Order: sequence, then C-alpha cells, then structure tokens
Amino acid sequence: MPPRKKNAPSAPQPGVSLRFSRVNLILGGAALVALTLGYVLLANGSITAAPILLVLGYVVLVPLALIL
Repeated sequence: MPPRKKNAPSAPQPGVSLRFSRVNLILGGAALVALTLGYVLLANGSITAAPILLVLGYVVLVPLALIL
C-alpha cells in the first residue's frame, strides 16, 4: 500500500483577514477595564466585587469581544 499524503494546511489567501469592528473593540476594552479593576480590587482585599468583575470579564466580555 502506498503511503498516505498528509493534508498540508492551506496558506492564507490574500485579502482574507480578521475583521474586528468597533463593537469588538468596545467589548474588548470593557473586558480589559473589568479585568484590571477586578485584579486591583482583589489586591486590596475585596472579596465581593473583585470575583464578580473577573467572572464578568473572562466569561462574558472576552468571549463576546471575540465572537461578535
């Protein structure tokens, strides 16, 4: 039996790029602000607001910024 050919990954086509709109940038910025504020509050000893902001940033805002 002859050896199988491995499918090589296709090269990116010219003109194809990730298209981030203004909404993506706003959500990404909001995620960055929420995460930064969450870590600052966590360093200051907040046990309520910090986890809420961190979960909001990582679970909600970052995925929305990537998907939308």
